[in-house]
Amino acid sequence: MRRAIALGFLIASFGLLAACGDRGDPKLLNIRQSQSGPDEFAILPNKPLQTPEDLSALPTPTPGASNRVDVTPQSDAVAVLGGSPSRLVRDGQVSDGALVAHASRFGRDADIRENLAASDLEFRKSNRGRLLERLANVNVYFEAYRQQSLDKHAELERLRRLGVRTPSAPPKPTDD
Repeated sequence: MRRAIALGFLIASFGLLAACGDRGDPKLLNIRQSQSGPDEFAILPNKPLQTPEDLSALPTPTPGASNRVDVTPQSDAVAVLGGSPSRLVRDGQVSDGALVAHASRFGRDADIRENLAASDLEFRKSNRGRLLERLANVNVYFEAYRQQSLDKHAELERLRRLGVRTPSAPPKPTDD
């Protein structure tokens, strides 16, 4: 009889703990963002130094102004996609209509961000993990997305069989 009462108390305790859980957006990858650590994605290497043909063409050094080795990712991306980097406006938005037209030539969804956010929230709600996984804060990310993952080695072999030139890749890990 005492065991039944203890078991009932234990089940009720787990139920109360589950009810007190966070009811916000479900997070599949349980990581904590620390504000005290560095942001490794904010570190960008400079462009290589180059000596110009005419040293008198160098601009006068001005504190806070850009220089020739500063990284310009937006301009570089526009140039790689065939646009004109000089047509970027001040805030980094593309004002090159031809580039925008080419990128959206097969159509575009004006509400793509909202649609993706809604479908992602629905997916995360349906793949939150089991009760004990949530209570123990177990990472269920890789299990939830397993059906959507790509086997890189199988895909590499498939492309090579089709005759597609592929770069070298690390060997498949062995199960020793």
